[in-house]
Amino acid sequence: MISRKNGSVRTKGFNTDADGFYLTLKDEVSECKALILGTGGAAKAVAYALTKLEIPYTFVSRKKKGSGICSYDELNVEIIKYNKLIVNTSPLGMYPDVTTFPPIPFHALDQDHFLYDLVYNPEETMFLNKGKAMHARTMNGKSMLVNQAELAYEIFKSNWSPYP
Repeated sequence: MISRKNGSVRTKGFNTDADGFYLTLKDEVSECKALILGTGGAAKAVAYALTKLEIPYTFVSRKKKGSGICSYDELNVEIIKYNKLIVNTSPLGMYPDVTTFPPIPFHALDQDHFLYDLVYNPEETMFLNKGKAMHARTMNGKSMLVNQAELAYEIFKSNWSPYP
């Protein structure tokens, strides 16, 4: 979102991704370690929010790209058991490709895991469906989207002016 203030020609950009995610997660998890599936912009927003929540995380990517990042090929039962929060920030499973999902060892999940998918269409992705089958708690990205909209509206009300 970009706004003008007091007729100024200067613009200021806002991004509500991190805060939208933070607000949905802050009462859901504590004292755990996380895997962030993906390394794009949404993944960076999730990482920022997890840092605010003091939750250590590791990025997971198709290819190992450096420290703090592992590849899907490296994921094993031990890594999954150690990381109780798993956040999908990739578009896998998003409409219209609803049969795709991140390639993690779902058989290592249990009731102590929490799977969060930023995707909200469909409401239950294959990623979430496979997690539920292993008794993991799940959440889609709809609450994050609602929080982002509310935050954007507050920014809009306080900063926007139709005049240059």
